[in-house]
Amino acid sequence: MRLTTKGLLLIAIPAVFELTLLSGIVKAQADAEDAQRWAQHSQNVLAQVALVLDPVLVNAVRLRGAVASNDTRFSTPPSTWTDADRRIDHLVELVADNPGQVERAGQIRTAVQGYRAWAGQIETLLHAGRRDDVLDRFRELSDYDVLDRVRAQVTAFQVEERRLDVLRTAAAEAARTRQRALIVIAVVGSIVLVVLLVSLFIRGVRGRLALLSDNAARLAGNEPLTPLVGGADEIAELDRTLHETSRRLIEADRMRVGYETDLARRAEQLARTNETLRQQTQENEMFVHSVSHDLRSPLVTLQGFSKELTHACADLRSLVAHSSLAPDARSRIERLINDDIAEALRYLQSAVLRASHIIDALLRLARVGRVEYRHQRVDVQELVQRVIDAMHATVRARRAHLVVGTLPAVWGDPTALEQVFANLIGNALNYLDPARNGHVEVGVRPASPGEPLRTFFVADNGLGIPHVALPRLFHAFQRMHGDIAPGEGIGLALVRRVVERHGGRVWVESAEGVGSTFYLTLPEMAAVVLTGADGDTVNNVSGTAQRPGPSDDDMRVGRE
Repeated sequence: MRLTTKGLLLIAIPAVFELTLLSGIVKAQADAEDAQRWAQHSQNVLAQVALVLDPVLVNAVRLRGAVASNDTRFSTPPSTWTDADRRIDHLVELVADNPGQVERAGQIRTAVQGYRAWAGQIETLLHAGRRDDVLDRFRELSDYDVLDRVRAQVTAFQVEERRLDVLRTAAAEAARTRQRALIVIAVVGSIVLVVLLVSLFIRGVRGRLALLSDNAARLAGNEPLTPLVGGADEIAELDRTLHETSRRLIEADRMRVGYETDLARRAEQLARTNETLRQQTQENEMFVHSVSHDLRSPLVTLQGFSKELTHACADLRSLVAHSSLAPDARSRIERLINDDIAEALRYLQSAVLRASHIIDALLRLARVGRVEYRHQRVDVQELVQRVIDAMHATVRARRAHLVVGTLPAVWGDPTALEQVFANLIGNALNYLDPARNGHVEVGVRPASPGEPLRTFFVADNGLGIPHVALPRLFHAFQRMHGDIAPGEGIGLALVRRVVERHGGRVWVESAEGVGSTFYLTLPEMAAVVLTGADGDTVNNVSGTAQRPGPSDDDMRVGRE
């Protein structure tokens, strides 16, 4: 039997016993209340009988006074007998459930009517001036006979009602006594029954609970458990659960040891991989620097020889002009020098200059992860204003309207952040749509409570960026609208790496032909630990990156 069933029986048996006694108590309470009500009813009946007699006695007194004073104008008001009849009717209603008392009430009515007829005769004689006859009537004491008859009937009614009142009072007291006895039996019986059932229940459960508690303690102490507790109730199920839990814990511990071994092995592999990546990063940076410097030498050579060729062409042009060549030959040679050779030299110099710019961009991109940042509190409002002042000529040329909201201070490197905002604002100005008035807004989103990063934005109503180009927008050497503004396509790549090294991120929302909004998050509090894009960690107390490097070159503005 399950513990829930045993518990229900433990509750149900005393409950049935108590309900049985409670029904008896309720019945006794009802009997007592009924008897009390009947006792109160008797008091009301006795009071009503007294009220029936009152008008008769009052009339008798007044009638005697009128006879004694020979008041020939005395007359009993009709309301006296109406009131008497009404009181007798009410008395009949009160004793309607007792035929004997109803009959006695009728006899009282008859006696009152007899007295009323006698009193009417006396009043008639008195009005006729027959005082002697009235006195004769009184001498015969007939008035006392009639009045005594009323009193006798009332007294008989009262005696019977008092007898009934005694019986009803005794019944009420007996009902209350029975009620008190049932209450005592219910309380004592319930206590005895509950104690008996609880004792039986505890005696059957205590030992098994002790074994269960011992197994729970053994499980907590990671010790072997005792054999299973017998039975089919919740205690047995819980003990089986403890044994199953113990088995699973042993298995989990065995798996944990395996996982820890595997985790240690993988951690070692990850450390080796990170070290390999670090070395590869350093090798890549060294390779970029080496290749950049190696490429500069042939570029310088090409640029020098192109200048020499330019000077040689000038000398050749002078010699041809003063030569004795035929006009056709001279014209052909001058055309070759001025057109073909000059154009080839211009293409060569443009290619050399373009290659030089690409090498510079590679160097800046390689240095951005190695630069030493000096973190401090940066007033972004003042920083953005400096950037806008420096671009005053561009703003006026583009006829753009700039709106700068209230910008909070952040924690970072002021030079790097100025370059970030210079790139974003410069891009917004360079790629405005000439067909409409340009509008650029720099602002910040409201901060959530407890959020350590603030989200800034630079929005414009420019040309916008095609949706297909958004995924590669922050990659190096990716340019959109390259025919509108000059650049190598590394500005946004540098912005991303600088923002990431400050512990934030950068993203864009754009619609072609509508405009673009660039978002970036920067730390507002100095307690934020910043992590660079290449993994270097910034100590915010000193504000210095742990891996120093050369200073950044000026970032060139250009949308990727």
